[in-house]
Amino acid sequence: MIRAGLLLILALIALPARAEVFTYIDAQGNRVYTDQPHANAQRVPIATSNRMAVPANTAAPIATAKKSAEAPPFHYDMLRILIPEPDATLRSSAGELIVSVTSEPRLQSGHRYRLLLDGKATGEPGVSPVFALSNIDRGSHSLSIEILDAAGQTVERTANQPFHMLRISLAQKRKVQPCVAEDYGVRPECPLEDKPAEPKNPFLRFF
Repeated sequence: MIRAGLLLILALIALPARAEVFTYIDAQGNRVYTDQPHANAQRVPIATSNRMAVPANTAAPIATAKKSAEAPPFHYDMLRILIPEPDATLRSSAGELIVSVTSEPRLQSGHRYRLLLDGKATGEPGVSPVFALSNIDRGSHSLSIEILDAAGQTVERTANQPFHMLRISLAQKRKVQPCVAEDYGVRPECPLEDKPAEPKNPFLRFF
């Protein structure tokens, strides 16, 4: 009976705020709760609900679509310069250098390589992993390769890799290998204007 009374109390409390609840003692001495007026019944005070009615002119809230989770940026497992090797010493009178790079996995669609010499781009980004450089000053330099996405943002970049350029002058090459008659006009260090005059045949002056 007590349990039934408690269930009835909970049910009555759940009624709308405007409903009235009454209580009285029946003939068996049990307390009864009802929403109907009854002889000798007393009104039970009910706490006001904290729910508020929505005004008629208030528009229904618009559900905000959840932003789709952005895909994480693509990550390359490996990116490095194959040629030249780190700390390599190169010899070229014209300061020429061929650079070869590789990545794993292979370059993705929309991505491009960009080669940096001493921190500055050597040209426009492209999909070719081979770069040809020329007229590099003698001395120590650094190379770095980076991968750019379609928006031009850097996806991956290697650390600076040093190399050393030795440019042999024409005078130095001439000292190592002196010019002979057949070299003038053929070897860059043996220009025709430096070719010595051929000795005249003394017998030709009589003709």
